[in-house]
Amino acid sequence: MPKLILTIDGVVVKEAQLTKDRSTMGRRPYNDIVVDHLAVSGEHAVIQVTGEEAVLEDLGSTNGTFVNGRAVRKHTLADGDVIEIGRYKIKYQLGNGAGGDSQPIVIGSLDSALADVPPDAVPTGARVRVLTGAAAGSEMPLVKSVTTIGKRGYAVAEIRRTPHGYELAHGEGALVPSVNGVSVDGGPIGLQNRDQITLGSVRLEYLDQ
Repeated sequence: MPKLILTIDGVVVKEAQLTKDRSTMGRRPYNDIVVDHLAVSGEHAVIQVTGEEAVLEDLGSTNGTFVNGRAVRKHTLADGDVIEIGRYKIKYQLGNGAGGDSQPIVIGSLDSALADVPPDAVPTGARVRVLTGAAAGSEMPLVKSVTTIGKRGYAVAEIRRTPHGYELAHGEGALVPSVNGVSVDGGPIGLQNRDQITLGSVRLEYLDQ
């Protein structure tokens, strides 16, 4: 089944399966694929799927629709095409492909490379386990006062050590991290064992036992 992978500034923010014959994209919440940015029109574009063919059509948007850097009114999508609306880049991908692991997953650093953790190491104490991407299953002890997750200049979350344990806070960028689905835009959230941390397409689990 074809799907769309939405990124902004290189950070994956959403994946959407094209399960309908007609899927609309735009800023308004009633669209099948909501792209929430002021440069995106309320009803910006539509993708119509007929058999194995998917056709993208601009719906008279204010700022236009682009595919692989070229403005289009109507375009038959090919696997790997990149649609641009507003600041978003939306990759069209057929099937599952080599899928998930090859997609950009943002773990800019956990203060050191996950690859440096010996595969037979058994971390103890406060740590995070990676739940997504090629590094899924890897665990990183939280040994510094501030551990960063993400890509600097784009989206960064911080896991901070406090006198009472650890907390998650927003570092920088448009994407705001969350703990168990609760955004930290209102301030840092204290972490408890097995809490789920999300930043864009990255999912981690906090462990302290």
